[in-house]
Amino acid sequence: MKQKKKKGLIAAIVILVVTGSGAWYWKSSTGYETTDNAQIDGNIESMRSGITGYLETIRFADNETVKAGDTLMVFNTTALQAKVKQAEAVLENAKANLSVSDIKALASREDANASFQNSKGSEQTIVIAKANAERAQQEFDRITELLKLKGATQEQYEAAQNKLQVARADYAQAISRQQSVAATSLGLQSTANAAHHQITASQALVKQREAELALALDDLHHAYIIAPFDGIVTRRTVQTGQYVSTAQALCAVIDTKHIWVTANFKETQLNSIRPGQEVEIKIDAMPGVTAKGKIESFAGATGAKFSLLPPDNSTGNFIKITQRFPVRIRMDLFSPQNIPTGLYPGLSAFVKVKTL
Repeated sequence: MKQKKKKGLIAAIVILVVTGSGAWYWKSSTGYETTDNAQIDGNIESMRSGITGYLETIRFADNETVKAGDTLMVFNTTALQAKVKQAEAVLENAKANLSVSDIKALASREDANASFQNSKGSEQTIVIAKANAERAQQEFDRITELLKLKGATQEQYEAAQNKLQVARADYAQAISRQQSVAATSLGLQSTANAAHHQITASQALVKQREAELALALDDLHHAYIIAPFDGIVTRRTVQTGQYVSTAQALCAVIDTKHIWVTANFKETQLNSIRPGQEVEIKIDAMPGVTAKGKIESFAGATGAKFSLLPPDNSTGNFIKITQRFPVRIRMDLFSPQNIPTGLYPGLSAFVKVKTL
């Protein structure tokens, strides 16, 4: 009897253990999505040459920690500095020529305006001379008629005739003078217009010289390779004294202050994953450390679509494979000021997303 009770107790204990284990497993597995296909990610910037020239100085050792703004490499700047000085001198000369053009244009405009006013005065003189000639003609005609009727003397006739000749001469002279003044005014106006066009050309030349100086300064700026952010500089591919071409790779700078996790979940897991959900992150290289994070965003396509040779599912030998979808996870536990040493892009991680 005792033996039966003992067996019943053992069976009950086994049932309780199995039931408890099952309940614990169900509770711990329900409401979460996990994957070990995850890595620490960060920005890795390839530093490339912006100019062609000889590399004069390398100011870092491989895998050295650098700060944003640190000078990593320096090209020989002798020719570049000479080009800047030459561009500055040419620009100053262009500005001086523009000033001379401004002065000439101002003088030309003043001369043209004075000549125009003089031309207006000449036109008024013509009007007066013409009126005088017409009155002299009328007086001469009157005296001529009176002379025929013995109402005027020969002396009066000759005086009227002389006065008419003088008036006609004054009128002709006024016309001639006005024509000369008009021609002069036209010439001065043409000169003023030419001076204005010269100013436009000089202004355009100044802009061109300013652009040339900007390019020369930009080339000089690119002679200094500057760290874009705090991080580690590595993968140096050049040596001091080497002739470097434009766009040639020089080194790489790894941003270790702004990192995140890229987790590649199966497509069958995506239905329950949403931006903003809390995430637990365990890093293989840091046992015992659990970071907190949140789902930030989803990639626009599966990882296979970003491969060098994407799969072509239209072929006849198609085999269905569960796809992986990259998900970006923001790490909230670590700020740029307290990221632990040894947390680098590329390290493997395990992530657990709380979906409920």
